Amino acid sequence: MKDFTVENLTEEVVKAYTSKTDSPRMKQVFSSLITHLHGFVKDVELTEAEWFAAIQFLTATGKKCDDKRQEFILLSDTLGASMLVDSINHPKGGAGTESTVLGPFYVPGAPEMPFGGDVRRRHLDAANPCLVTGKVCDAEGKPLAGATLDIWQTAANALYDVQDSDAPEWNLRGQFTTNERGEYALVTEQPVSYSVPTDGPVGDMLAAAGRHAFRPAHLHFLVSADGHETLTTHVFVKGDEYLDSDAVFATKETLVGDFKVCDDAERGKQFGLTVPFVTLAFDFGLMAS
Repeated sequence: MKDFTVENLTEEVVKAYTSKTDSPRMKQVFSSLITHLHGFVKDVELTEAEWFAAIQFLTATGKKCDDKRQEFILLSDTLGASMLVDSINHPKGGAGTESTVLGPFYVPGAPEMPFGGDVRRRHLDAANPCLVTGKVCDAEGKPLAGATLDIWQTAANALYDVQDSDAPEWNLRGQFTTNERGEYALVTEQPVSYSVPTDGPVGDMLAAAGRHAFRPAHLHFLVSADGHETLTTHVFVKGDEYLDSDAVFATKETLVGDFKVCDDAERGKQFGLTVPFVTLAFDFGLMAS
């Protein structure tokens, strides 16, 4: 019979989880996870009350998840874990557009939209109409015809459609396909900065740390094309006050777009817009898979 103590417990637990698996990756992950978890407990001399509070926190996080909200993704985002995983798997550099976090409010299956289609399924008085155009190219700058752009964003009331009981389904969401020149175009509204949800355990954690819960204004893009890596990214609004303190640490300089006011009536007429409206021109580069 073994006598488990502070001195030998970590080693014994690591052995139990790694000695009977044939997977080198499982051995590596289990060994590191257990070693770091035990090291944390020892380092802060965690009390029983604190450990139980942590278990309650994770339980509450799970209970806050449903088909419209993923509190665990929000937890990962606000702890910087999502961006760390993203940065490791998609290192900066190369010709492709930089990636960033998916976020907790992506919903698969958005409606397919025509070139220049309007994703606004209602019109809020506070919203600024916005025309977004650009190209999708490969790493050498060659246009990619037939690439798909899955887009989503918050409305002018700082809520995603799945957070807003008054919003029509699929509001400010849609899937677009590039034309033979690799071009895309869509009509939406200018994004605004917003607070991540604070009515759950993640909000309590941010408050305890004295952190604000705001994200800089952005559009979400999931860009894909045959033979290329799928790109998950944002385009942020230049000059937003939260660019330097994003609640989920997801900002990158190359992903800041210049949203400009446009008074070109002919340009607006092509897309059913009256002046003035806002424009964003942003190109995406995909890396070969």
